Amino acid sequence: MISGIIVSKGIALGKSLLINLENKKIKKEKISKKKINLEIKKFLKSIKKSINQIKKIKKYTEKKLGKSKSEIFEGHIMILKDDELSKDIINLINKRNTAEISTKKVIKKQIKEMKKIKNKYLKNRIIDIKDIGKRIINNILNINIKNLSKINKKVILICKDLTPSETSQINKKNILGFITELGGETSHTSIIAKSLGIPAIVGVKNITKKVKNKDFIILDSINNEIHINPEKKTIISKKKINKKFLKNKKKLEIFKNLKATTLDGKEIKIGANINKINDINIAKKNGAQSIGLYRTEFLYMSKNKLPTEEEQFIIYKKIVEKMKNKEVIIRTLDIGGDKNCKYLNLPKEENPFLGYRAIRIYYKKINIIRTQLRAILRASNFGKLKIMFPMIISLKEIYFLKKEIEKVKKKLKKDNIPFNKNIKIGIMIETPAAALISNDLSKEVDFFSIGSNDLTQYTLAVDRGNDLVSHLYNQMHPSVIKLIKIVVKASHKNGKWTGICGELASNPLATKLLVKIGIDEFSVNSPEIPNIKKIIRESYFKEKK
Repeated sequence: MISGIIVSKGIALGKSLLINLENKKIKKEKISKKKINLEIKKFLKSIKKSINQIKKIKKYTEKKLGKSKSEIFEGHIMILKDDELSKDIINLINKRNTAEISTKKVIKKQIKEMKKIKNKYLKNRIIDIKDIGKRIINNILNINIKNLSKINKKVILICKDLTPSETSQINKKNILGFITELGGETSHTSIIAKSLGIPAIVGVKNITKKVKNKDFIILDSINNEIHINPEKKTIISKKKINKKFLKNKKKLEIFKNLKATTLDGKEIKIGANINKINDINIAKKNGAQSIGLYRTEFLYMSKNKLPTEEEQFIIYKKIVEKMKNKEVIIRTLDIGGDKNCKYLNLPKEENPFLGYRAIRIYYKKINIIRTQLRAILRASNFGKLKIMFPMIISLKEIYFLKKEIEKVKKKLKKDNIPFNKNIKIGIMIETPAAALISNDLSKEVDFFSIGSNDLTQYTLAVDRGNDLVSHLYNQMHPSVIKLIKIVVKASHKNGKWTGICGELASNPLATKLLVKIGIDEFSVNSPEIPNIKKIIRESYFKEKK
């Protein structure tokens, strides 16, 4: 029995099909000066061909999975059209390297840079870069790119890796599920797998060496188990579990559009966490009543330079318009720690989580926050938008931020630009310091949102990204729960509300406890919304008499 990282739940039983989607070996010999122009032409032709292929995949994905999933490939097209990428590759060709080796070197360099970033979300973008690089090279070498929609027998795919463009072409009638050696839970490949609704486990070390073609496989991504050529009794048992899982999954559908009201009448708002505009479609599909956390740092991290006020305004405006008359909480830039932007030239630190991050950067780079606040305030004229600030530990910081908001408001008024003059302001409670002075903080803001990931990390002194101590990381540790209670009590005492947007909010095992504590809003990972709503509807807010 083997396990990995579950990315899409379910159980699949069937014969394995090992697929080799790697590039053929690239020769490293130098070319003559006469052939340089020919290699550049080959490269540019490959870029054009790759763009046309991705456009077709985008169209196919939109038809099969909807617009939100197809927009993943808009990002691929943007990378292929990136002048900097082409410039770097052509520079290497001019140094007498072949088009394919030049592409391989540039892509390898980009991946190396991305691997330095601790943030899981960005690390999982590596597979997108690999996908694009592989496609360019295959087109330079005139290698036919395998189309997984052409597989015409029922199989479970086993491979080293699957790219988003390959995954999007899966025909789920024949491909029952897949297992890969590489990949993470937030990669685009994983997102597409969830949309397809097929079982998938990634990050399974050496799976391609442990499985042979036509082995009988049980892929159980409910219990994180992979069985190779199992006994008959195991097959019967897994079939029963799958039947029960599918029945429960169907039952959860009815909770998507219901309110999360406890048995004794307490209504709790259920929002969704999003990283980008495309996530809204998934959130709405799963029944989100609001956007409880829009992480704007991913807008900054996806660019090679600071996004302009206009770029930000357009995106924020689209988000509030897409949510129609529902609440959207925009968190201002939370950079630093495990999230970095090369162009900001942030210093390298021994303890980045304890250093120069979030609001601490605003003081020295004041124009960044002023530009963002201006864009947010302009967008506030188009829907129910709220501002939330990260990493607050003192009243002094709140006074500073409120002063900046007033300066921006004054300038917008002078420029005759409309905005919501009474926009609500909230803060993240992510440190024991903020939790312990929450009574004072709640008098200065309209709401709190508990960031349970960082609150746990700072309370337990455990780096959640460090494998050596990650076993100590426990969001339901008594000390963390006590701090959450302090925060909720303080906010309610002052007539304010408290939400929770960390991973604890998405954990079904914590739902009833958080309801009892008095959390007013859960902002969760979109696929968890129906289940969280169901649990709340089966809970009591007050002790049952």
